[in-house]
Amino acid sequence: MFEKIPLSGVSNIEWLRLRKSGIGGSDAGAICGVNPYSSAMKVFRDKTSEEVEELDNEAVRIGHDLEDYVAQRFMEATGLKVRKSNFMYRSSEHPFMIADVDRLVVGEDAGLECKTASIYNADKWEDGNIPLHYVMQCCHYMAVTGRRTWYIAAVILGKEFTYRKLEWDDNLIGRLIELEENFWSDHVVPRVIPSPDGSKACDEVLEQYFHTARKESRIELVGFDEKLRRREEILGFISELQEEQKQIEQEVKLFMGDNESASSQCYRVSWGNVDSTRLDTKRIKAERPEIYSDYAKVSHSRRFEVRAA
Repeated sequence: MFEKIPLSGVSNIEWLRLRKSGIGGSDAGAICGVNPYSSAMKVFRDKTSEEVEELDNEAVRIGHDLEDYVAQRFMEATGLKVRKSNFMYRSSEHPFMIADVDRLVVGEDAGLECKTASIYNADKWEDGNIPLHYVMQCCHYMAVTGRRTWYIAAVILGKEFTYRKLEWDDNLIGRLIELEENFWSDHVVPRVIPSPDGSKACDEVLEQYFHTARKESRIELVGFDEKLRRREEILGFISELQEEQKQIEQEVKLFMGDNESASSQCYRVSWGNVDSTRLDTKRIKAERPEIYSDYAKVSHSRRFEVRAA
């Protein structure tokens, strides 16, 4: 069973706020660790922050604008009829699970997810495959709505239209619900940060939660010596690789001389002129301190440093 939340007349901002009230289908793959474009940390940041982020890029626009087209192609290919639901669904048994589905299949216990894919990702759809994070998304929708079948249709831009059919899987859906419930109850509700994953989202969460250090406070560093030694090794590798990178760039520059561009069958290289203007803030501060004071903006952050004991 589920609760139906009407979306008719709901603004985009209100819709985005509704999505913060639970785990949605697009969050499922990230929480399971199979979404190459998102992570559990990113979901945690979204669900626990007050900010409402409106994504507006070409990929989002294409996906939104072509949703009707994908649904139409699906109906042509299958003979099935689909419709929009105009509702968000919330699971009654698991209220942390919500679903905002693309289409429902008329006369069948099924739904439809509409996707667009770049030609560069065409291989991920070959031989009947489905990108794994999309599988989790469809399973999530089945778990919330109780529908036993979910179709996923995709237009691979410039190449082909394809679709797949997923059936209810007790083990997979049960495990998905368990993972989502643990994430919601162990992290989102108590505001407990998930394990760091090296992502930018993790940096932002840590900055948000621990923005200011307590002056003169100190704790014993326990259990991190091996990790910090590994960090030193990584920094050494990075330094060597950056030096090699610079050497290659210098060799190309020497070859190019005063030419602005060069090309081969594989690469195009440019080494052009760039003019930039910067304010001499040191001089302004010395000669016009009143102007500097009026426009200076103080920022606060924490600096992370590691030194040998």
